[in-house]
Amino acid sequence: MRLLTRCASMMAIALSLSAPARAGSLPEERAIGHLEPVFEFNNAMPTGITVAAGGRIFVNFPRWGDTVPFTVGEIRGSKVVAYPDAAVNQVDATHPKDRFLSVQSVVADQRNRLWVLDTAAPSFSTPIAGGAKLVAIDLATNRIAKTIVIGAPALLPTTYLNDVRFDFRQGKEGIAYITDSSLNGPGGLIMVDLATGAAWRRLNGHRSTQPDPDFVPVVEGETMMVRTSGKAPVPFRIASDGIALSPDGATLYFSPLSSRHLFAVPTALLWDRDIAEDKVAASVTDLGEKGASDGLEADAVGRVYATDYEHNSIRRRANDGSWETIAHDPRLLWPDTMSLAANGYLYVTANQIERQPLFHDGKDLRQKPYTLFRLKVDSAPAPQQ
Repeated sequence: MRLLTRCASMMAIALSLSAPARAGSLPEERAIGHLEPVFEFNNAMPTGITVAAGGRIFVNFPRWGDTVPFTVGEIRGSKVVAYPDAAVNQVDATHPKDRFLSVQSVVADQRNRLWVLDTAAPSFSTPIAGGAKLVAIDLATNRIAKTIVIGAPALLPTTYLNDVRFDFRQGKEGIAYITDSSLNGPGGLIMVDLATGAAWRRLNGHRSTQPDPDFVPVVEGETMMVRTSGKAPVPFRIASDGIALSPDGATLYFSPLSSRHLFAVPTALLWDRDIAEDKVAASVTDLGEKGASDGLEADAVGRVYATDYEHNSIRRRANDGSWETIAHDPRLLWPDTMSLAANGYLYVTANQIERQPLFHDGKDLRQKPYTLFRLKVDSAPAPQQ
């Protein structure tokens, strides 16, 4: 009897091991944090996002190949509308200063203005002469208040203006810090005096602003390379991209897109043009690996936030230098730009950059909608003034 009972038990175990699992019964990768969908984009792919102090949300759509009727928009209810109007969003290379040509980043400041960073480089072309610029829009009147054209020697033929941060404590009207995320030229940092419009470069071609030559990104389980039908794959190499400013304005954080390292530099050495470049280079600190990031952000207590596009995540660096993952979600397909809002939420765009035709022999694998998410972090934005 015992033998029969033992045989029956062994058969039951064997059957349980060979039987197919019930749907949903297998272990799954767990999510971290609570991402809330805020808005879905069913047309052009967004990159930059910013939330003004009053809660207005602005977004931009660079002209990389999608049909882009307007490159800067405001989310109003269930729609995105051209901002500040449709006319300024119409491409006109004969009036490059007065039109938005291809906007990569939008940032709402703490003086009730929206700053627009226009690369003037549709499809990553050489910037259109006179079109690369910073534009300030008064959010009270929705009218352009200031336009600063960025030219040589700060702007190179290979320059791609990417992201920008502001400090109104320096100079008469403040300083803007911009990353040059060139695809085929030297990366670097560009400073702009907002009072005079003067612009200059720092860390031009420095290792901290250049792609890491050993970096091989793996996104959605695949090695990410530029793949063109009939040609050998080419490594994906993008220079300085993400940027964030410490609460006291003393430290600028930045990182190349093609790297997992975070770098820092004292801002006093960036805006003082009398300081030799080798001294600036010697002051750069490598803060170690953080994951491969697109966007960076900082909060009022000095913590740095970094997207991690290889792992569908957002990470946060504490003041002691330690990192934690505050969001991980399979829906967070290429977290791009972040904006920390006054309501204590961190907003982030997920735009599936890794699925673009450039990386798949001309096949567009993106699936709409692209999504704007937010995550409660209970912290305030870093002050600008």
